[in-house]
Amino acid sequence: MSENILVCIAWPYANADIHQGNVTGSHLPGDIFARYHRLRGNQVVMVSGSDSHGTPVTISAEKQGKTVEAVLDHYHSRFLTLFQRLGITYDLFTTTHTENHAAVSQDIFTNLLENGFLYTKVTQQMYSAAADRFLPDRYVEGTCPNCGYESARGDQCDNCNTLFETPAELVNPYSAQDNSALEMRETEHYFIDLPKLAEQGLDAYLNDENKAHWRPHVINFTRSWLDEGLLSRAVTRDMDWGIPVPVDREGFDRKVMYVWFEAVIGYLSATIEWAKNIGRPEAWRDFWYDDAARNLYFIGKDNIPFHTVIWPAELLGVKGFRSEDADAKLNLPYDVPANQFMNMEGRKISGSRNWGVWMLEALDRHDPDPLRYYLTVTMPESRDSEWTWQGYVNRVNTELIANWGNLANRVLKMTKRYFGGVVPDPGELDERDRALLTAVDASFATIGALYDSCHFRAAVQEAMHISTLVNQYLEATEPWVTAKTDMAQTAKAIYVALQAINGLKVLFAPVLPFTSQRLHEMMGETGQLFGTGVIETLAETERTHTALTYDATDAIGTWARHEIEIGRTLPKPSALFKKYDDSVVEDEIGRLGG
Repeated sequence: MSENILVCIAWPYANADIHQGNVTGSHLPGDIFARYHRLRGNQVVMVSGSDSHGTPVTISAEKQGKTVEAVLDHYHSRFLTLFQRLGITYDLFTTTHTENHAAVSQDIFTNLLENGFLYTKVTQQMYSAAADRFLPDRYVEGTCPNCGYESARGDQCDNCNTLFETPAELVNPYSAQDNSALEMRETEHYFIDLPKLAEQGLDAYLNDENKAHWRPHVINFTRSWLDEGLLSRAVTRDMDWGIPVPVDREGFDRKVMYVWFEAVIGYLSATIEWAKNIGRPEAWRDFWYDDAARNLYFIGKDNIPFHTVIWPAELLGVKGFRSEDADAKLNLPYDVPANQFMNMEGRKISGSRNWGVWMLEALDRHDPDPLRYYLTVTMPESRDSEWTWQGYVNRVNTELIANWGNLANRVLKMTKRYFGGVVPDPGELDERDRALLTAVDASFATIGALYDSCHFRAAVQEAMHISTLVNQYLEATEPWVTAKTDMAQTAKAIYVALQAINGLKVLFAPVLPFTSQRLHEMMGETGQLFGTGVIETLAETERTHTALTYDATDAIGTWARHEIEIGRTLPKPSALFKKYDDSVVEDEIGRLGG
């Protein structure tokens, strides 16, 4: 029976290009998971977008002397191009700067307010006399009181992941813009009552025994957060860039919703926008009100509490959202498979130091599937991992090419050489032949379970193991030798290898969609394993915005090995991958720094 599966991926700030750590942290694992379930025939919607209202975007605009909209449009456009070229198949990659997102966020705010989970409080906030304004948290830096890190931000320490209720918790806070001293002044804001929401079901949700499928570092970090005691957090701030606060209250005309509060609402608003775009405006309900639906959130470890504590708290506090049932509850996260961080050549990735692989530029020099492969086999699922260019070249050459790519290429070439490109009649298969095809077929359950549980490294390793078995079968049957004396035996070996490769093509497809599609066509198959990403302009009442959508019109994906009939004529084969030499390592390392 088909499942409804919502794949939610962390919203990148539209202030910088995306590097390999961003991709392997959230976008790629979410795409692999979505592709697998599309092959299974499940109803999948994958959403995200550019985080438009974060202070990193406004800071970038001020540094560049541009409008915030100009910075947003520049990076958002590059995100769309990257995801299309890398094969990150969003059903909708939008932005938080849409009329739809503003309306949904304001509805959620109003719902929480009416249900008694928001309240106002006058607090002391950092004020810059030099700039004559209150400073957003990210405009404030100082020393972390927990670990002593001297460049902690006003909302969070990136070194130890401590979250701050106010920037005043920092030691010696100063303006990140001009290093000027700051003073405290009173300002009124709305707060979300997290302690009250904990009593309303948040504690029970997070301590439920049905969290065994959550990654240990995710659930442990989340429960330690609870053990320390939840505090109410401000959901509004003093800024003029963002979503207006939907209240008629003095002083709030110059305040907007806090980005951490409204950005996570984007998962819901994007699903609603997707439903409208496809002409089925109520389809979003299948993913947010169906108890059997699964909602997964692919993020980096620095975003864990926002998705395991704060977003579930918001969802628990909302009742009857756009529903005739006043007590209807939105679905809570089924899983939050947060990844750890990826480092680069022994150091942390750094944009300011040009220390990283800027993925859009890398695609000018490298094909997408080798990049996707290396990012998958080094994915930081349980601990921090490391990208090295030597590691990239070695693993692509010795695993992706030597094991899988060469296998497919030489079998197709032998089919062409010995049988004119026609799938031969194998006669009666023997035990060895049947054992190999049985192993391939059985691996769909094993590898499928690994994809479904977000163990993508293990899934690829197991697929590569099956590829090794096919290589061993060829070494044992030696069709290039028997072709001299026994064409019947050669036909049998080639036939079995072709059938096995047609299965492996599907097993690798979630990670290697481009070459799997090419192989699909070289095996004489028709149609698309998946759909394609389309960049288009979407219209709203007062503005238009560009988005990436997913066109699955021609997709015929199936999670099984399809039998290729005897007598089929196969197209001329070509190599799936290009082999690298060590000059690539020298060239790429030479691009770092500076």
